[in-house]
Amino acid sequence: MSIEKRNNGSLLPANPRTLFDDFFSRELFNWGNNNYSSTLTTLPSVNIRENPENFVVEVAAPGMEKQDFQISLEGNLLTISSSKKNEAEDKNDNYTRREFSYQAFQRSFELARDVVDEEHIEAKYENGVLKLTIPKKEEAKKRPPKLIEIQ
Repeated sequence: MSIEKRNNGSLLPANPRTLFDDFFSRELFNWGNNNYSSTLTTLPSVNIRENPENFVVEVAAPGMEKQDFQISLEGNLLTISSSKKNEAEDKNDNYTRREFSYQAFQRSFELARDVVDEEHIEAKYENGVLKLTIPKKEEAKKRPPKLIEIQ
């Protein structure tokens, strides 16, 4: 077990109960997992790349289906959200077991103003990765420098 720095600047928690709360609220073998929000839900990892023609956004969301996602662009705010609900019931002579789970997340990204060609955005979900290709408007694409001839 390692000692972690707390918000109050101390290496040890001000309240020893916090140490036990941390121990029981984390995954048993994954103490280094920093991808948890304050509500103990996971947020998917996101990669954003820009090239001269477009932006590419990749969201790691394994176990989802393409119908679980909702993508919207309002002004220059791109929002990607998802929710998935699973229920299972096992009935036997002596017992009934019901299990359910619910996964949801929402991520928003602010895009540069007047750069995105909204009509040609493409989204594809494959092998656990949601990939958005967001083309740039023609006037926003980077052009090579123009050489000016000296006369």
